[in-house]
Amino acid sequence: MDREWNDSQPIYRQLRDRVVAMILDGVLKEGDPLPSVRNVAAEYRVNPLTVLKGYQQLVDEGLVESKRGLGMYINTGARNLLLQGERRRFLAEEWPRVHATIQRLGLTPEELDAAAKRRSKTAESKPRKEER
Repeated sequence: MDREWNDSQPIYRQLRDRVVAMILDGVLKEGDPLPSVRNVAAEYRVNPLTVLKGYQQLVDEGLVESKRGLGMYINTGARNLLLQGERRRFLAEEWPRVHATIQRLGLTPEELDAAAKRRSKTAESKPRKEER
């Protein structure tokens, strides 16, 4: 997880969003435990109650379950649930802005496809962190 916090939203919400990103990216998988509240609080120098509040949001959303005495674990189906929600949100909130920009700039599907292919080739040629 990134150690930097921004002022755009509360830290507990940023923490929740980082865990969501880790689930979507496959870093955290169904059945995996979340890092302990104490460890996260110490590592990122935040109040344990802040971490707990972020985790509680994940529980409230049905993405994580608390196993008494054992910790918190990613629920089965959490990634699919997140994908559905994130896709809906993207199409409702972000896509209209992206589409408007594409229209405004007069970009063609061919130009967009070529740009995506260039980006893909660039990403493939960069060494991964673990390869460095």
